[in-house]
Formats: sequence, C-alpha cells, structure tokens
Amino acid sequence: MSCCLNSSQSTKPETVQELCHKKLALKSNCLHPTTNEPYVKTAVGGKDNSPEGAQAGITYGFVVEFANDEDRQYYLEKDPAHIEFKAAVAPAVTRAQVIDFVSGVF
Repeated sequence: MSCCLNSSQSTKPETVQELCHKKLALKSNCLHPTTNEPYVKTAVGGKDNSPEGAQAGITYGFVVEFANDEDRQYYLEKDPAHIEFKAAVAPAVTRAQVIDFVSGVF
C-alpha cells in the first residue's frame, strides 16, 4: 500500500513531523487481532525530493507492506491504532492519494 499526502499550509511544520512519525509508528502500534503482535511487515516514508516536477501537489509519501490481504483489510477497516491515526491526520491533510499493489503483479 502506498499513501501520498499533502499537508495543509496552515498546519505547523512540527505538527507535520509528529504526524509523519505517528504514521511510521503504526508498524509497531498496529497489533494483530489474534496474536496481539505487530503485523505490518514494513513501513517507510519521507518528504518528496523529486526534481521531476510531477508530484501534483503531493509532498509526503509512505509505503506500508502487509503479509496478506486479510492483514491489509484489518488495517484499513478495524485496527484501532490506524483508525485513531486517520482521525488525527485528517485535519492536517488537504489531499491524499492511495494505491495498493502486489509486488510483481502487473
């Protein structure tokens, strides 16, 4: 899953930093409903630094990897940590774009 965001111009830089760190912390904070262990395989992200000029207003990108579709669905629909994060980030974001993919499947 790839998630790209653009923060509101009224959002303070320190708030953006905090929210980005919270997004990456979901790797540890999202717990599997049966094992109670973290289930996000990888989570990486950062601020755009592309010189290509094709960002279309997106300034931050994140990639989150799951072992299977079931884990992804739980993350999207039921995980309390992710639901809390979405509520916290919503006021600070003016645009979000998400793309899900399976590596190597075209």
